[in-house]
Amino acid sequence: MFKKFQGKVALITGGSRGIGAAIARRLADEGCDVAISYSGSKDKAQALVTQMGGNGIKALAVQADQADPAQVRKLVTEVNQHFGKIDILINNAGIFVGGAIDDAHLDLAGMAKQLAINVGGVFATTQAAVPFIPVGGRIILIGSVNGQRSSFSGGADYAATKAALIGYTHGWARDLGAKNITVNLVQPGPIDTDMNPDNSDFSQMVKKSVALGRYGKPEEIAAAVAFLASSDASYITGSTLTVDGGFLA
Repeated sequence: MFKKFQGKVALITGGSRGIGAAIARRLADEGCDVAISYSGSKDKAQALVTQMGGNGIKALAVQADQADPAQVRKLVTEVNQHFGKIDILINNAGIFVGGAIDDAHLDLAGMAKQLAINVGGVFATTQAAVPFIPVGGRIILIGSVNGQRSSFSGGADYAATKAALIGYTHGWARDLGAKNITVNLVQPGPIDTDMNPDNSDFSQMVKKSVALGRYGKPEEIAAAVAFLASSDASYITGSTLTVDGGFLA
């Protein structure tokens, strides 16, 4: 049976759990060969690779610190050497470090790391991967509704890193348009992940601001990514697809 991503290769950063793992599973289910990067979740990464390989596709997990440009370049080189190309790049890796600007004990080192991963890592991965992305390739960034709405105190730095991805999406769409490589951004709203679980006091408060009254599932973000990675989205570039249950409505 034909699968829409048969013969394609995807690299998903931060792909061992949460949204990244859901994206990896969705693309693998559609016939895509998949490489994921991980930082500290080696067991989860290897378990996911084993699971995806059971579907008859090729899968690879590579450890890399997205804050380190040298490790990022090594990651991309290893994936290209293993598969021969990178048709779809999903910049998913990210962290959250909170803190208000007037906090005398603000975690400056944590803020610097957040910037290095959420912005610097996206830049480094994309720059390294572009030479290996063929005509008609796809680059998809995973942002956040916080890039448009800082909805709680202490989230400004995280929001700024996600707002930066909007600018990258617009600019890189122009840079790569002549190569027919599309660049788009998916902005998740509240999604049930390890970083933001659906069973916390915070989640109960957030749900009151969501039109659908619930948290989303990682698989719902994966569905949006699969659409943008497919031929059905061939005339969509430089765009933002918000998947938030009406949080920004």
